[in-house]
Amino acid sequence: MAPPKTLLAGDLGGTKTWLRLSCGGEVLREQRYDSAAFDGLIPMIADFLGDSVPTAACFGVAGPVRGATAQITNLPWRIDAGEIATRFAIPHVSLINDFQAVAYGIEALAAADLLTLQAGQPQPQGPRAVIGAGTGLGEGYLVWQGEHYQALPSEGSHADFAPADEIQAELWRWLAPRYGHVSWERVVSGPGLADIYGFLRERGELPESPQLAAALQSGDPSAAISEYALQHGDALAGAALDLFVAAYGAEAGNLALKILATGGLYVAGGIAPKIAERMQTGGFLRAFLAKGRFAGLLATIPVQVVLNPQVGLLGAERMAGRKAVLSA
Repeated sequence: MAPPKTLLAGDLGGTKTWLRLSCGGEVLREQRYDSAAFDGLIPMIADFLGDSVPTAACFGVAGPVRGATAQITNLPWRIDAGEIATRFAIPHVSLINDFQAVAYGIEALAAADLLTLQAGQPQPQGPRAVIGAGTGLGEGYLVWQGEHYQALPSEGSHADFAPADEIQAELWRWLAPRYGHVSWERVVSGPGLADIYGFLRERGELPESPQLAAALQSGDPSAAISEYALQHGDALAGAALDLFVAAYGAEAGNLALKILATGGLYVAGGIAPKIAERMQTGGFLRAFLAKGRFAGLLATIPVQVVLNPQVGLLGAERMAGRKAVLSA
């Protein structure tokens, strides 16, 4: 019997990058890096690997992948699989979109890793959709290919934001001069939540607390807004989070409709688990279902929040393992 393969997996985002080295299902080493602390992936891999030489590597990349190269959307990084293979003598290196990695990771999750928002009526081998807000907004989907699901990438989050009511239309008019093109990612993301808060603050109907104003200057604005909404009952932060959740649900419903996600829709990304309480109060599902004549169809689609923050890493590891097996 051939010895187990050593696999290098990576989940690369605009804010953080996870790297994992494993062999035969056992994690040998794992580390979280601040992405902005490095000027590229190669020095990060060098710091992580030391003298180890993996058999295969796969990296989920937050940006479009073209062949063996990729550009991180929210970082000035260009990644070349061939360059990585040569530099570290890794026989097989592949790049996939980060939400392809998340999609592949879905099958590695346990029941405790999922929070059900809508049980629905899942169809075996039906298409599955994945959406997730963090530094940006990721989307992807899975289709059944005879024996397993095949994950496919999407840049649907950069499609036009479609306001669902008057306040969202006001938000669009506020964002348009700032960005020119207002995409879903401009609204449903960490920076998007901060912009929603800024819009509502300027609107002037709710006062800003001095404590939250100070917190916005000293750390991650979206995290501060979520904290003050959920833990302190701040009215302005709560209104911002509710608008964010409604937009999130609307775009999740759009994605589910576009691919007829009868196998389920999974909400991943760094934000959803942190605001799970707000995701369960109804605003997300109301917007998800608000599709007119197709509300009944969407009510049959299972909707679950992915609680495991390493789902993308699990997916990249599965793909590295598949490449290693195919090359054996």
